[in-house]
Amino acid sequence: MSGSVQGVAGEDRNDYTKAESKAIQRRSWRLLLSLLAPLKWRVILTAIVVVAQTGVRVLGPALLGLGLNAALPAVLDGADWGPTWLVAGAYAATAIAGAALLAWYDILAAQVTQSVLLDLRTRVFRHTQRLSLEFHETYTSGRIISRQTSDLDTIRELLNGGLTQLVNGVLYGVFTFIALLLVDFQSGLVIVVALVPLAVLMRWFYTRSQLAYRATRVISAQVIVKFVETMTGIRAGKAFRTEPRNEKTFGALTWDYRNANMKVIRLFGTFEPALMAISAIAIGAVVLWGGVRITWGEFSVGLLLSAVLYVRNFFAPLQEVAMFVNSFQAASAALEKVSGVLEERPSVADPAEPVALKDARGHLRFDDVTFGYGEGRTILPDFRLDIPEAQTVALVGTTGAGKSTLAKLLSRFYDPTSGRVLLDGVDLRDLAPEDLRRAIVMVTQEAYLFSGSVADNIALGRPDASMDEIVAAAKAVGAHEFIEQLPDGYDTDVNKRGGRVSAGQRQLVSFARAFLADPAVLILDEATASLDIPSERMIQEALQTLLADRTAIIIAHRLSTVEIADRVLVMEHGRIIEDGTPAELTAGTGKFAQLHRAWRESLV
Repeated sequence: MSGSVQGVAGEDRNDYTKAESKAIQRRSWRLLLSLLAPLKWRVILTAIVVVAQTGVRVLGPALLGLGLNAALPAVLDGADWGPTWLVAGAYAATAIAGAALLAWYDILAAQVTQSVLLDLRTRVFRHTQRLSLEFHETYTSGRIISRQTSDLDTIRELLNGGLTQLVNGVLYGVFTFIALLLVDFQSGLVIVVALVPLAVLMRWFYTRSQLAYRATRVISAQVIVKFVETMTGIRAGKAFRTEPRNEKTFGALTWDYRNANMKVIRLFGTFEPALMAISAIAIGAVVLWGGVRITWGEFSVGLLLSAVLYVRNFFAPLQEVAMFVNSFQAASAALEKVSGVLEERPSVADPAEPVALKDARGHLRFDDVTFGYGEGRTILPDFRLDIPEAQTVALVGTTGAGKSTLAKLLSRFYDPTSGRVLLDGVDLRDLAPEDLRRAIVMVTQEAYLFSGSVADNIALGRPDASMDEIVAAAKAVGAHEFIEQLPDGYDTDVNKRGGRVSAGQRQLVSFARAFLADPAVLILDEATASLDIPSERMIQEALQTLLADRTAIIIAHRLSTVEIADRVLVMEHGRIIEDGTPAELTAGTGKFAQLHRAWRESLV
C-alpha cells in the first residue's frame, strides 16, 4: 500500500537516476502511443498530407534555378516567353498546392490533437476518482489540479504547434537535402561536413533542456500547490494573519520558477546563435566553391542560386526543430507527471468476483483486524468488535485512539493490513462497490456541498429521488425551515462549498443527504461538531427516530450526542477499554464516567 504512495511522491523530483529517467520516458511514450492508437488512420492520412505538402514546397528553389538558366535566356535571345510562363505557372501551382495541403494538414492535426486531449483529460479525471482515499490524502489537490491544467496545456502546445514544427522541419530538411544532391552533389557534401558540429550542438541542447524543463515542471506544480492551498485555506490564513508569510513563501517559489525558466531561455539563447553560425559558414562555403567553379566554366549562376537557396532552406527548419525540442521537453516533463498519476493503482481494489448483497441488515464485525497507515505505527492491533443490526453505537476516546480509523475501515476507504471487516457475514473486500456504497454511508465533519441546487445536493446518493422524498428527508433532520427561507428554496444554488449557507446549515444538508440514501449502516464521524447547541438538539431529536431501524456508529467528542446511543465503546490506543450502555458507564468509575462528569461540570 505504501509503495503506491511513495511512487506518486516521487513524481515531483528532478534528480532521477539514468535508469529511472529511461523507465519514466518509456512509460510516457507508452501513454502517448495508447492515445494515438485509436486515431491510427487519421494519423496516417495526416502524415501523407504533410509529406505531399513538404515535397511541393521543396520544388520552389529548383524552379527558380530553372527559370534563371533556361527561361531568362530564352526571353533575352529570342523574346520567347513560353518557358517563362511555364516556369511561373509551375511555381504558382506549387505555391497554391502547398497552401491547400498546409490548410488540410492543420485541420487534420487539430482534430488529432483535440481527440488526444479529450481522451487524456477524461482518463486523468476518471482515474483520479477511482483511486483510493490513501492517494488523495497523500497527493495534494494542487498537484492534481496541476496535472489537469498546466500539464495538459503544455501537452496541447506540443501537439498543436510543436509536432507540426518537427514534422515540417525534419521532412523539409530531408527533402531539401535530397534536392540539393540532385542539383549539385558537391554542395551537398558541404552539408554532410556541417552535420558533424550540428549533431554535437543538437545533442548538447537536447540533454541540457531535458533537465531544465523537468525542473520547471516540478517548480510549476509547487507554485500551483501553494496557490491552491492558500486560497482554499483563506479563512484560516486571515484569522492568523499569515498573508505576509504566504506572500514571502509564494514569492520565493515564483522566483525559483523564474530562474528555472531563465535557464531554459539561456540554453536557447546559446543554441540559436550557434546554429546560425554553422548555417552561415555552410552557405559561405557553398558560395565560395560555386563561384570558383563558375570562373572555371563548370557551374552556372542558376545552379548556384538553387544550391544557396537549398542550403539556406536546410538550416532554416532546424530552428523549428529546436522549437519542437523546446515544446517537447516541456511536454515530456508534463507527460511524465500525467503518466505517473495514471500508473497509480487503487490500494483498495474492487473484487474480481463480487458478492451481491441486495438487502443489507447492518450486522458488523471486526474479525482480528490489524491496521496502520503506510509504514507508520499500528493504529488497530488485533481489533475485535461485534455490532448487531439496528444497534446505535457511540465511539468515545481521546484524539488518536483509532475512532476515525475504524470508521474508514467500515466505509472501506482502507483495507485492513490483516483480518476482516464483515457486513452481514460478508467481507467488505468481496462486496460489489455499488452494494457497499448503498449499504454504508458516512457523514463527516466536513459537510461538502457541490455546485448546484440544495435539492441536487440532498439527492447526491439517490439522484432519482422525487422532490417529495427530498423535502421529507430535509424535514426529518430539521433542514426544511432554513431551506425554505433561501432565495430560491430548494432550487437555490449553494455555489462552491455551500457559500450561501452557514457551516451548521451545510451539515444539516449533509444529514438530509445521508438519510435520503437510507443505508443499512450510518456512520457519523464528528458530524455534529459544526452545529450550534440548538441545531445539535434538533439533530438529536431527528436521530432518535431516524436511527431506530438501522445500525449507526456515532463518533463524537460532545457527550450530549452519545446519550442517544444504545451502547458506548471507549477506545484508547486502538483498543476498546470500556463497553456498555451510557447509563452503565456513567454510573461506574471508568474513563467514560470521568469524561461525563467533566462534561457535566463544564455546563454549569
